[in-house]
Amino acid sequence: MGRKAREIADLDLKELIKALDKAYCDEWLAFYAYWYMAQVVSGKGYEDMSEFLSKIAKDELEHAREVAERIVELGGLPTNRPANFEKNANAPYPGVMKKLDDYDEIIKLVEDAEAGAIEVYNKIAKMTFGKDHDTYQLATHILGEEITHEEIMENLEEK
Repeated sequence: MGRKAREIADLDLKELIKALDKAYCDEWLAFYAYWYMAQVVSGKGYEDMSEFLSKIAKDELEHAREVAERIVELGGLPTNRPANFEKNANAPYPGVMKKLDDYDEIIKLVEDAEAGAIEVYNKIAKMTFGKDHDTYQLATHILGEEITHEEIMENLEEK
């Protein structure tokens, strides 16, 4: 972030960097949980569930990259030790299913994690609205994708 951008940004950049770093850690935890579940899921129709989880995991990894870039642009550094991801995150590791073919449990885990992400990015969007346009656009972009992830899982629920 350049000098003039910092001058017009009407917010505490340290607080923003901290909020973004927490979101960054959340993204890594979500990526790993979804990627892992995509590798080990079994049962009837497991290819479809694996595909959904792989796609969402890919998006979470992209979010981590985008958030890390923004943290650096703002003059900070994202958490650099995977061992610290959970400690620095907004939420604990989302976990993985206990039974490899329990799709209801997978859906619940993902829905809960996505609901948390929606809250995080909504908070960052509100924090930056009218104050830091680039971070606001990033937050709303990721927020939209997290909403889509939640909807994908809701559509998989047995009605």
